[in-house]
Amino acid sequence: MKTSDFYYELPPELIAQTPLQRRDASRLLVLDRGDGHTEHRFFRDLPDYLRPGDCLVMNDSRVLPARLIGRRLPGGGESEVLLLRDLGDDRWECLVRPGKKLRPGAVVDFGDGAMRATVEAELPDGKRLVRFQYAGIFLEVLERLGEMPLPPYIKEKLADRERYQTVYSRALGSAAAPTAGLHFTKELLQEIADKGVKLCYLTLHVGLGTFRPVKEENVLDHTMHAEFCMVPEETARVVNETRQSGGRVVAVGTTSCRTLESFANADGSLEAKSGWTDIFIYPGYRFKCVDALVTNFHLPESTLIMLVSALAGREHILSAYREAVERRYRFFSFGDAMLIK
Repeated sequence: MKTSDFYYELPPELIAQTPLQRRDASRLLVLDRGDGHTEHRFFRDLPDYLRPGDCLVMNDSRVLPARLIGRRLPGGGESEVLLLRDLGDDRWECLVRPGKKLRPGAVVDFGDGAMRATVEAELPDGKRLVRFQYAGIFLEVLERLGEMPLPPYIKEKLADRERYQTVYSRALGSAAAPTAGLHFTKELLQEIADKGVKLCYLTLHVGLGTFRPVKEENVLDHTMHAEFCMVPEETARVVNETRQSGGRVVAVGTTSCRTLESFANADGSLEAKSGWTDIFIYPGYRFKCVDALVTNFHLPESTLIMLVSALAGREHILSAYREAVERRYRFFSFGDAMLIK
């Protein structure tokens, strides 16, 4: 299986740069994974495709304002530190720029002394081990000084940082948003619940590896990044009851899908647990727990387009993507959505 098997042509102007005024005004391409049939609706029509007894599983991770812009000391130039993973004791795994200037011992100042970062070590893949010094509570300082770490294909400034958070985000820890959930409003979730669909939540803290292209020619040679995830007791119970009663488990986003499939047993039953997952889902994978998926449109040759191809079939996905391009859908994080049923 070649990485190039998952390539499609995307005009750059279809990459959404800003969110729509209303979250649920996005378009929704509905794909039947059985026969490849498509319908074209709006996201607010999603309840039409959900049935009483189904459950909707969402990722409640909240994005850290993890992009810090500061000045190297003493008297140096502008530098950027991007938080990736909390290692405890005020130390973080980070990406830095410019890398050549930020070697071990380098110090960066943020907010005129409000916080300082010292590079302690170089890590694999160009990352750095960074220790922070500050007064007060770290997350409060970060909220004041940090910026949203938007994906590299988004060039526009984000006017309202809450538009890069889901309305149900709760657990701080992601370096990128679980973007399939950005389309939901509280009113739409209430409408879905009123229909008899159970709503439940899990947590996967999204890493920037989600944007990393697959560079290997052979898909099987790619090494997946690891991300931390948690399934609470209540969610495991709801998912198991849904499956036992004949309802469908509808995952919102590839992050929810990967978490469910990581923690599901061979018979599809779900366990409450937490831990790291580096599950790589590509065509040939047999889904144990997930029956349907709400998702955004993904980058060509990415692990995420491989995941949706595993669920719906590569030809069905590529055909649907071509149709979306022809109909001028908006792509990627702030773009339109797809329901694979």
